[in-house]
Amino acid sequence: MASVSEWIEGARPRTLPNAIAPVLVGTGAAASIGGAVWWKAVLALVVSMSLIIGVNFANDYSDGIRGTDDERVGPLRLVGSKLASPAAVKTAAFACFGLAAVVGVVLALTSAWWLILVGAVCIAGAWYYTGGRNPYGYSGFGEVAVFVFFGLVAVCGTQFVQAERVDWVGLVAAIAVGSFSSAVLVANNLRDIPTDAESGKNTLAVRLGDAGTRTLHLALLVVPFVVTLVLVARTPWALVGLVAVPLAVKANAPVRSGGQGLALIPALAGTGVAMLVWGIATALGLGLG
Repeated sequence: MASVSEWIEGARPRTLPNAIAPVLVGTGAAASIGGAVWWKAVLALVVSMSLIIGVNFANDYSDGIRGTDDERVGPLRLVGSKLASPAAVKTAAFACFGLAAVVGVVLALTSAWWLILVGAVCIAGAWYYTGGRNPYGYSGFGEVAVFVFFGLVAVCGTQFVQAERVDWVGLVAAIAVGSFSSAVLVANNLRDIPTDAESGKNTLAVRLGDAGTRTLHLALLVVPFVVTLVLVARTPWALVGLVAVPLAVKANAPVRSGGQGLALIPALAGTGVAMLVWGIATALGLGLG
């Protein structure tokens, strides 16, 4: 039976920046038009964190029962390592999705009812990433889904529930966060190209190949800093987002140096850290503006 610490590791806390950054940036975008509401930001954070932990457990379950994680290089997987039963991990995933649904309904009822439908699509997307008969994550669409759900939907949704509208700042900031989030997954899938290809998991990294995936990671890390320059049109304080440039350069270092396997784990963690720092700085900059 898995210990508490193993369950925590199985939840993959290193991916939490993917959940935290979009809420921070969306709140900053709302503040820039005078619409920030702290308690709605907190609820949005609960939804976002519940979804990402839920999708991590769902991936653990689905990949585990398919045997994809049998020869895994990287963070602990509960089912693949046989530390927890598939049923227990599946239950944990749906408990997280349930929490996200309940809190999401509260946000929807205090802003716009149709957000319930958006939430349902997000939960379905989280499950079918690696779940079901034809998981889209096995067909190379994982990065697109991450860009949409943890970029566009998360940032724009956070701004909308607080300010009751989405402006151009929220949209371009969402593109930046989506690029960061996709870069995290690209780093992860670059590391797993050999085992994923062998198990039939045709991620975008498998399709692009090693060299193409490394180029994609760099391109995705450039986008947020281009967005930073664009956000200067709202406020010069947006330039504080450039504080994350050294972190992004460091995160990309194992990728551009040709690192393989375990050597790429710092790229995965570093990309998440760069995203979080960019998110904090940008949210503060937009708020000050």
